[in-house]
Amino acid sequence: MLMKKLVTLSLLGFFAIGCKENKKEEIGVENYPTETETVLKTEDVITISPIEHASAVLQWGETTIYIDPVGGAGEYTEQKKPNLLLITDIHGDHLDSVTLDSLDLSETKIIVPQAVADKLPENLKSQLQILANGEKAVFNGITIEAIPMYNLREEALKFHTKGRGNGYLLSKDEERIYFSGDTEDIPEMRALKDIDKAFICMNLPYTMTEESAASAVLEFKPKQVYPYHYRGNPEVSDVAKFKKLVNEGDPTIEVIQLDWYPKMDY
Repeated sequence: MLMKKLVTLSLLGFFAIGCKENKKEEIGVENYPTETETVLKTEDVITISPIEHASAVLQWGETTIYIDPVGGAGEYTEQKKPNLLLITDIHGDHLDSVTLDSLDLSETKIIVPQAVADKLPENLKSQLQILANGEKAVFNGITIEAIPMYNLREEALKFHTKGRGNGYLLSKDEERIYFSGDTEDIPEMRALKDIDKAFICMNLPYTMTEESAASAVLEFKPKQVYPYHYRGNPEVSDVAKFKKLVNEGDPTIEVIQLDWYPKMDY
């Protein structure tokens, strides 16, 4: 079983990548970055910890951000308590009340769309800030913008309706990080500008194909792109194919693969 890896990234973008000896060839995962080190002030460093599927923890200086935490408290024992928590949608792989109940959220700001707020327990209501698509909030110097996320294909419209969920764009100083949430290659994604790190979903039947994801990435041109949320039912997206499509279209875009499914045999 491959161990989950932690990736530390700086605002200056200097990092070194080491490869695992074992490869998950079945889905074309080429390598997993190892922990990297930079000698910078604490506030200049971002640490990205993949948890599973759509769940991640960002350590941005002194701010700990949980995104779509699921899987139970045991998945977060090595993480600091969250200062900020973002939830994208109402589905169980993004909103898990059991996990939320198991975490210490006593000092956590929680940002959600209205549909998620409607499903959260009363004891969390005082900590909520509701963002509709296009709205912004600021927390600890980080600007959080709610980006639309929805389906385009006729057969998938029932999964994610426009306006219900949020992708999130996090900005501080010169760094801009985008989490797509569950979406297809919508115009709002394609119109993004100056993105440093983009976390892009690709799983059928719920979100989009590798081709659609690559097409969108090639239009908004992030410096780095991280495929995530790439297991569907029953299919597993070919992230190597996605990487090939992106790099054939623009070799300057770096595709970085983290281990989002550490408990699964592929």
